[in-house]
Amino acid sequence: MNDTPPDRLSNDPRSPHYDEAAMARGVGIRFKGEERNNVEEYCVSEGWIRVAVGKALDRRGNPMTMKLQGEVEPYFRDAAG
Repeated sequence: MNDTPPDRLSNDPRSPHYDEAAMARGVGIRFKGEERNNVEEYCVSEGWIRVAVGKALDRRGNPMTMKLQGEVEPYFRDAAG
């Protein structure tokens, strides 16, 4: 299996960027050098993450998200050792 996480990944199964194998393996995100646990989606090449904003939901019941720009470093948690 590849030891590099995908360039773009979402935790929403309806998204075209959802990858079941990567999600099962566990992907961790460092954003601007700080560990983040509330990331909904990320893109390394474009340099952004989407994070949930509190407990607010949109009209379809999905969490409200905010896009943050900066350096994104994904890694597989099982390889973090």
